[in-house]
Amino acid sequence: MTTPVDRQAPVVPVELDYGRTIDRSLVHREAVSEVFVTDVRPVADRLVSAAVQLPLNHGYYNDHVQRPAAHDALLLLEAGRQAAIAGSHVHIGLSPGTLMIVDTFRLELPGFRHLFVGAAPGRLRIDTDYIGEPTRRGRYRKGKVVQRFLIAGGDGGPGGDGPGGTVEAGEHEMDVLFLNHHEHDVLRRAQRGTPAPLTSHYRDREDAGGGPVRVEPARVGRSSPVNVTLSDPRADGGTVSAAVTPRFDNRALFDHVYDHLPAMTLVEAARQLAVLTSGAPLTTYATGFTAAFSRFAELDAPLRAQAPAGSTGAGERTVPVRFVQDGAEIARITVTTTGGAP
Repeated sequence: MTTPVDRQAPVVPVELDYGRTIDRSLVHREAVSEVFVTDVRPVADRLVSAAVQLPLNHGYYNDHVQRPAAHDALLLLEAGRQAAIAGSHVHIGLSPGTLMIVDTFRLELPGFRHLFVGAAPGRLRIDTDYIGEPTRRGRYRKGKVVQRFLIAGGDGGPGGDGPGGTVEAGEHEMDVLFLNHHEHDVLRRAQRGTPAPLTSHYRDREDAGGGPVRVEPARVGRSSPVNVTLSDPRADGGTVSAAVTPRFDNRALFDHVYDHLPAMTLVEAARQLAVLTSGAPLTTYATGFTAAFSRFAELDAPLRAQAPAGSTGAGERTVPVRFVQDGAEIARITVTTTGGAP
């Protein structure tokens, strides 16, 4: 990676292939069905362009009660993560064993109106800039990823400049740490003092029927109970809180075994709490996130999400969500929502 690049001059886009997904190992996924990147190619120094197909019938990303249906903001977030990881391995030179740990991120979708679902899968292009400096030994310890999302204007919904053209839907940036598996294990042991349990253990408990009683799906904008991440909602004065209790058999959130709750699970919980506080799940869309993670979310301690009580109606809201575990804030995610069709 390098220092910020002046992108004022237009970059000639490369021809991208939307025919098939790339190898799942390049995006750190076990299931082929959870891979959305179909191509990744270099454009300029430390600038990589990726093609993404946005699905129409995914059990997690298309499971929403809002109408008209829109491509999920978390789907774009996941697509951005996959594009960044694939580009870093294929064209930037990070070794295959490198983990990308998110420290902070920001996703803004000012072009959300272009993300309504059409008759065909959405065709997204993600341009990714890699910013950072290596150590003396040539290793990257930390860096920044800056992305632009451009969606095909003629296929993915209203707006745009016709077939083959694209319109800008939003932008995403994240500050990341780069660790190998050994460094990750050392960090986890240093933080906990004991080995961390694994999600596979809790998945077995869920299968045995020992899970918590979760919020009704429709109250958090969902249709399927499998996708609900909250239980035990409480209102205390001007604050609403809920326990974060995702289902570990949800293979979109837990595609492989983890020793903590991944960032995407916390983002989903924050989005659901924001929808819950709105009181209008049928018309409340998430259109942006700003997040900072200070510690890993442990599996073996209760975790609660807290947010100010909201108000119904159209218009944009920002909902700050705190995640508290063992009496300390471990993450803060601010959710931007729009009430009514954006």
